[in-house]
Amino acid sequence: MRPVRRPLGLTLIASFFIAAGAATAQEATVAPPSAMVLENVPPVSASLAKRVEKYNEFKPTSYAAWHPTKLEMIVSRRHNNTPQLFRVAKPGAPLELLTDYAEPVRSAQYEPRHGKFYVFGRDSGGNEVFRAYRRDVGAKAASADAVPVTPDNRRVQDTAWAKKSGKLLYVTVPVGRQGSNDQISSTISIVDPMQPEQARVLAELPGGGWGSFAFSHDDKQLVYLEYVSANETYLWLMDAATGKSRRLTEKGSDKVAYGDPVFARDGKGIYTTSDRGSEFRRLVYIDLASSKETVLTPQIEWDIDEIDLSDDGKLLAFVANEDGSSVLRMMRTGDRKLVAQPKLPLGVIGSVEWHNNSRNLALSLSSARSPSEVYSVDAKTGAVTRWTQHEKMEVDMNRFVEPSLVRWKSFDGRSISGFVYRPDASKFPGKRPVVINIHGGPEGQSTPGFLGRGNYYTDEMGLIVIYPNVRGSTGYGKSFLKLDNGKLREDSVKDIGALMDWIATQPDMDASRVAVFGGSYGGYMTLAVSTMYPERIAAAVDIVGISNFVTFLERTESYRRDLRRVEYGDERDPDMRKWMEATAPANNAAKIKKPLFVVQGKNDPRVPWQEADQMVATVKKNGTPVWYMTANDEGHGFGKKANADYLFYSTIDFFNTYLLK
Repeated sequence: MRPVRRPLGLTLIASFFIAAGAATAQEATVAPPSAMVLENVPPVSASLAKRVEKYNEFKPTSYAAWHPTKLEMIVSRRHNNTPQLFRVAKPGAPLELLTDYAEPVRSAQYEPRHGKFYVFGRDSGGNEVFRAYRRDVGAKAASADAVPVTPDNRRVQDTAWAKKSGKLLYVTVPVGRQGSNDQISSTISIVDPMQPEQARVLAELPGGGWGSFAFSHDDKQLVYLEYVSANETYLWLMDAATGKSRRLTEKGSDKVAYGDPVFARDGKGIYTTSDRGSEFRRLVYIDLASSKETVLTPQIEWDIDEIDLSDDGKLLAFVANEDGSSVLRMMRTGDRKLVAQPKLPLGVIGSVEWHNNSRNLALSLSSARSPSEVYSVDAKTGAVTRWTQHEKMEVDMNRFVEPSLVRWKSFDGRSISGFVYRPDASKFPGKRPVVINIHGGPEGQSTPGFLGRGNYYTDEMGLIVIYPNVRGSTGYGKSFLKLDNGKLREDSVKDIGALMDWIATQPDMDASRVAVFGGSYGGYMTLAVSTMYPERIAAAVDIVGISNFVTFLERTESYRRDLRRVEYGDERDPDMRKWMEATAPANNAAKIKKPLFVVQGKNDPRVPWQEADQMVATVKKNGTPVWYMTANDEGHGFGKKANADYLFYSTIDFFNTYLLK
């Protein structure tokens, strides 16, 4: 239920990676899931599925919530086909299953005073119409369904607890609206989760960009964000009793991005992140009386991604994104001095949250050799405790390849970076085929985390995998973030062209066997690369990608349309519309010469299925091989293991047929 702070691109799409093998007519095959629709996708051999099975069972674990009075927590981990919630009574304790649904459950929050129940979010079929539910502590996973707390058929955008009263604030937007000129509003409500029918509307705010709500310690005020774009957000204050609000930060020509606001313990100020006067988001304190903004981390020239304040108000925990890797730090609020840095394993940190005891900090951490696991840090002793441990697997994760950070010059001389996963050269000598995996967003970032199935790529097939961070990626400054906006869109595609130039100079890379792969915005990039550089690639895999920004903006859900227009341009403007149509991959599909694999969730609210349909139809007319996979029970990416497994196997066959020949 906490707001998502990183785009899904790498997290979802990396799990779809591939291995070598192909079905023959004589072999037994694996039946596709019942909700899957296939066109030109060959049957999957049972022998292939068996061969890669040991790479199919990773179970990343993510932190969800501390119990307010006990030193125990809720985590999320896959159970059977989908991620579900588990209770962890103490570090290393067996995981106790709390939920067991056909749909994924990844987030939860305890009632903040006594922890007698928890609230979690769930959608249906990947439609992202999230609804909040209440479930009592002690209820068995197989017991009667949980009690809905928020209205049906409205998407929950954000939630926040009033810790003194135990009431829950939630933000909802209408769904099922796809008109280009729809005017929607966000409804801010507050409720006692034990009496959901008595919810009270605090305010109606225009548009769908409101989130990151947080109460003051006395429950009297709220701070929250108005999101306009990745480069422009504003802080607001609201009276929690009346709903009256005022903007805390000014609008001006110099756009500023804020994030993760939280009240100081005395309610006189706000801790947040801000890129005012800087390329990067720094930790700052804003005095409410004067609106003065004081930078607390001038020495850190990287984005601060996450912050959390201890309940006693004495310690701030925050995470710096240093070239894709996460560094956790703590600061005393009294003298604003950093304390000794916790000694965590090198990797990528997810959410961080203090226990109510103001001593123990929980976090999720992944690395190239470990799926996400949950840890805590003792602020008093500095001790790091691991709470969860992946079950033993046949594959040895300690032997997985570590990535290296590389840089290359693009068409305009700008330095672009990415992470390269290389196989063991003694096992796979000579020039190796390359897969370029482009993240989503576009305001996202590929980080050196866990590849999951993708490790089969390097360890068993000897393929080289490159995760580029083209212009427009987060983590490299606000100027870099804006370099692909509007009509600069194809400059990011040219960064991939420059990457292919760099690949041709590498002694271990085969420039004649390069595949491009991406999901969401990375799917658009995949399609755009296929039209701009058709002779330089061997194959392409597009997962839930945009094929035409005009039709995408006309059909995406209304609660997000205006937010996307700031990034991509407004399709209602004749000049911009003309440019979008001229550069759309769907309108340039005749240029695609190499085989294409298109994957789509039928319930996708972000990139509707028509984007895939129109691309497939156009490519087919040209006689270019195109495989098409649709799942009727998925949305923006495949979240169910059975679907992801079958996609994994089919991608194996696709690359075996068109890349590895």
